[in-house]
Amino acid sequence: MLPANYQVRNLVISPATVLAPMAGVTDTLFRRVIRGLGGCGLLMTEFTSSEGITRSARKTLQYLYFQEDEHPITAQLFGANPKVMADAARMVEDLGYDAVDINLGCPAKKVVKCGGSGLLRELPLLDEIFRSVRAAVRIPLTIKLRAGWDENSIVAKQVVKMAEQAGVEAAAIHPRTRLQGYSGKADWNIITKVKQAATIPIIGNGDIQCPEDAARMAQETGCDAVMIGRAAATNPWIFAQMEEFRKTGRYFTPTEEDRHRLLSGYYRQILDSNAPDSMGKMKQFACWFTHGVGNGSELRRIVHLARTPGEVVENVERFFERKAAVGGNPAHEPGHREVSPTTLRT
Repeated sequence: MLPANYQVRNLVISPATVLAPMAGVTDTLFRRVIRGLGGCGLLMTEFTSSEGITRSARKTLQYLYFQEDEHPITAQLFGANPKVMADAARMVEDLGYDAVDINLGCPAKKVVKCGGSGLLRELPLLDEIFRSVRAAVRIPLTIKLRAGWDENSIVAKQVVKMAEQAGVEAAAIHPRTRLQGYSGKADWNIITKVKQAATIPIIGNGDIQCPEDAARMAQETGCDAVMIGRAAATNPWIFAQMEEFRKTGRYFTPTEEDRHRLLSGYYRQILDSNAPDSMGKMKQFACWFTHGVGNGSELRRIVHLARTPGEVVENVERFFERKAAVGGNPAHEPGHREVSPTTLRT
């Protein structure tokens, strides 16, 4: 089953589950939703430009805003200049983050040009970045990386060994290459090989859609923790489900009323924040979250047709009121899914 916790130096993370950094998703509002639902041991920021931080760019610094109830929390940085990365990490430490993480996984072209998975092709530079950042901060230093640039350059094990020698204290592995993007199947065997060779905690990431997947990954790879990305945006309860599954062998299923409360509450928080990109965030979240809602295509449509954040909130309320009026809401008590041991071995 899933590990109960893992430790990065003096930082104990319990449960052994991590919210992956996702651009445009894992801002403070979304992170607090995840924290409030329970079961997530460690939160991570959106990946953030080290150049933007050191230039004190207002928009970039907004990515690093967090509240006290988000601890433990890690700030993730990307960049390719060792000095700038070190300076940005120092600023992250001064802001009160529990750890700093280096992004070696983002496949986006604009990020690859100045860091992200592009650094997997420049190992001497990467080693210099590791050592510069390690020397700059006292808080734990971790990394998140892909398997390699392409199938002919699988370097995850080599990078993790190099990182260990430079003082990096944990590594999350997404076992797809940069050229794969998010297509194809994540090769969990790569996580297994890295774990067998590593002396630092290894966090597995990739193709976890439900608690059974997380348990299988831990069972098959021996990883110390699991990291959830896209599945958390479609099902924010997944961390709470994994924790219940770890303890009892079963887990609850959110009801339609649960989904209504979460979506309505999240949208109202966005509305109250008066953020300049409120409409974009609402529409983006609708694309993710509403796939778990009955008649979600209609809900996505009315969100995307709205002209103001206030209109989005009104449309969402009317949508659920209509469903309730025609008996569209299932029972308010959540059901449970029983899982047999054989399920985990399939």
